[in-house]
Amino acid sequence: FVKAEPFSIKRWHYDNKTLKILKMTGKLEAGCIELALEGERLCKSGNCREGVKYFEAAVKVGTDDLKTLSAIYSQLGNAYFYLQEYGNAMEYHSHDLTLARTIGDKLGEAKASGNLGNTLKILGKFEEAIVCCERHLEISRELKDKIGEARALYNLGNVYHAKGKHSGRAGHHDPGDFPPEVRSCLERAAHYYEENLAIVRCLGDRAAQGRACGNLGNTYYLLGIFASAIKYHEERLSIAREFGDKSAERRAYSNLGNAHVFLGDFETAADNYKKTLQIARQLGDRAIEAQACYSLGNTYTLIRDYESAVEYHLKHLAIAQELFDRVGEGRAFWSIGNAYAAQRKYEKAIEFANKHCKVSQEIGDKTGEMTASMNIRELEAALGGFGVSYHNDTALSNCQMVEGVTPLLPATTYFTDTSDACNNYHGDGTVCKVRKCSRRSSMDKITLISMSPEKVILLSALPKHTTN
Repeated sequence: FVKAEPFSIKRWHYDNKTLKILKMTGKLEAGCIELALEGERLCKSGNCREGVKYFEAAVKVGTDDLKTLSAIYSQLGNAYFYLQEYGNAMEYHSHDLTLARTIGDKLGEAKASGNLGNTLKILGKFEEAIVCCERHLEISRELKDKIGEARALYNLGNVYHAKGKHSGRAGHHDPGDFPPEVRSCLERAAHYYEENLAIVRCLGDRAAQGRACGNLGNTYYLLGIFASAIKYHEERLSIAREFGDKSAERRAYSNLGNAHVFLGDFETAADNYKKTLQIARQLGDRAIEAQACYSLGNTYTLIRDYESAVEYHLKHLAIAQELFDRVGEGRAFWSIGNAYAAQRKYEKAIEFANKHCKVSQEIGDKTGEMTASMNIRELEAALGGFGVSYHNDTALSNCQMVEGVTPLLPATTYFTDTSDACNNYHGDGTVCKVRKCSRRSSMDKITLISMSPEKVILLSALPKHTTN
C-alpha cells in the first residue's frame, strides 16, 4: 500500500459546512461543539485515537439537532475506518444512515450508504456492501448528482473486484483461468469501473481517471485480457506522470511488466521491471526494490539469460535478508538454485538447494522442505552422472514450487500491484486509503503462478539467449 493521505476530517463532514459554522449559527450547544471541534483538530493533525475520544464525548453531551449529530457520527465512522477499527466504523456509519433516513435527507442517506458499503467491503461482507453501494448509486442518479454517481460506481467496482479476488483465493489460478463465479465478479467490476471512468472523463477529474484506469488494468489482467490491461495501465502511467506521482508511476510499470509477461513479450516486461526498480530506489522502498529484483530474476529465466537471472535473484536475496524476510529468503535460494541448475552448475545449485532446505525447516515450511530435498536428490544424481539430464529450457521440471504448485519451468512469479483498488471513496468524496501497519516484506503481494502447457510451448519456441 502507498502511504495514506493526511487525515482531513473537515472534508468528511456531512456536507460542506464545518462544525465551526454550525456553532456560529447557534445550532450546537457550547459543550458539544467544543468537544467536536477539538476532535476535529486532533484528527486533522493525525491523532485520530485522541480525536475519537472527543467526538464520543460530544455524542454523550448530545444535541437536539439530528443533522449535527449525523455529522458527528459520520466523522466518527471515518475516524474509526482510518484506525482500522471497522466494527466501530460500521456502527457509527449505521447510526448516520439511520438519522439521515429519519429526517428524510436523501443526500445524507446516499453518503452514509457509500461509507457503510466501503466498511462492509473491508469486513468481507460483500453482499451487504453491494446493497449499500447500489443504494448510494440509486439516490445519486435520482438527485442527478454526477459526482456522487461516479463515486458509487467506483465503490461498486471495488466491491466486486474484492469479492472476485477473495473467491479466487481457493486454489492457484493463472490470470484468465478463474472459475465462472470469480470471472463474473471481475466482469462486473470492470463494467462499473468503465462507467465510472466515462463520468470522470466528462467531469475532467484526472486524478479519478487515473484511479479508474489502474483498477481497470488490474481487473482486465485478472480476466486474462492482457491487451486491455496494458492499454489502461499505460493511461495510468501517463496520468501518474502528470501529477508527479512516483508511487503510482512505479505501480503502473510493475503492472505493465506483468501483462507483457503473459503476452510472451519478456524483453518489454524486463524493461518495465527495470523502471519499477529505478523508482523503488528513488523512493527508498527496499521491499518494492526486492520485489522488482525478484520479478526481473524470473523474467530473465524466461528469456534464458540465466546469468542475469542469478544477478537479480541475489539482489532480492540480500534485501530479503536485510528485511528479515525468511519466506523471501527461501524463495530466493530456490530460484538461484534453479538458475544454476539450468546452466548445469550443479555444485552451486546443490549449495543453494541446501540453503533453501535449511530455511524451510527453520520456518516450518513442509512443502518447501520437501521440494528442496527433491531438488537435492536430483541434483546429486545429475552431478554423479546417474542419468538425470538437465537441459537449459527444462531445468528441474519435475520439482514443485514452494507454494505446492506444479510448474513446467521456467516458472514465474509476478504480482499485481493493486494499490489503486485499496482506495475507498467515502460518501463525501474523500479517498481514504486502508493503512497497512505491519512491515512489508520483500514477498508481499507476490503470487506464485504456474506455467500452463501453452506457455511452455511458447517458451520452447524462443531462441536461446545470446550475448553480443
